[in-house]
Amino acid sequence: MKISVIEARDLSEAWFLCLRKILAEGSEYKIDRGSYAGQRRKELDFAVIQIKKPGARPLVPDVPQGVPPPSTMEYIESYLPYLMTAHKDEREQYTYGQYLEKQIPEVIRMYKEDGYNTNQAFMAVGDDQSLKLPDPPCLRAIDTRIRDNRLNFVAYFRSWDLWAGFPSNLAAIQLLKEYMASEIGVDDGEIIAMSKGLHLYEYSWELAKIAARVD
Repeated sequence: MKISVIEARDLSEAWFLCLRKILAEGSEYKIDRGSYAGQRRKELDFAVIQIKKPGARPLVPDVPQGVPPPSTMEYIESYLPYLMTAHKDEREQYTYGQYLEKQIPEVIRMYKEDGYNTNQAFMAVGDDQSLKLPDPPCLRAIDTRIRDNRLNFVAYFRSWDLWAGFPSNLAAIQLLKEYMASEIGVDDGEIIAMSKGLHLYEYSWELAKIAARVD
């Protein structure tokens, strides 16, 4: 497997750099099982994206005129409870918040009461029943690290739609990080995001070329 390493200034640059990377180097294949089964993906084997200043605004990409935006701040504000609380619509198989809601305050407590030098402030998404779901959670973990008085996140996605998922996921995760940093009493830090399935579905290939200004 090839490891692709992308270093970016902010969330918007990370998205555009990943678009270009997948279009240039992604492996193309037909999906046997999962979302859009029977259609095709372009995918990186394993992606590591280091984002130095994920809190820089705007949190969503500014796409060229004529390209539909992959996300908006209005959507992200409505998405945030999905990440932080256990509320679940009866039509939903799961929410990330059903797993994270109780872990978020525990990580905050751990850092405030026990100190910053620990490797245990790790938040997991999913359980032993998740594999049986028609669409298991994509985000599987948010690990944390405080260095130089800054809270950093390390997030892992088992599968990750770059076009529609990446911008909303990371913007919401950034807002969560800012909230936790404020509660702990430290500054906001980096995001390192990883996935062995960062991809573009076939429907978005032409849009991605226009957005990334790739011929």
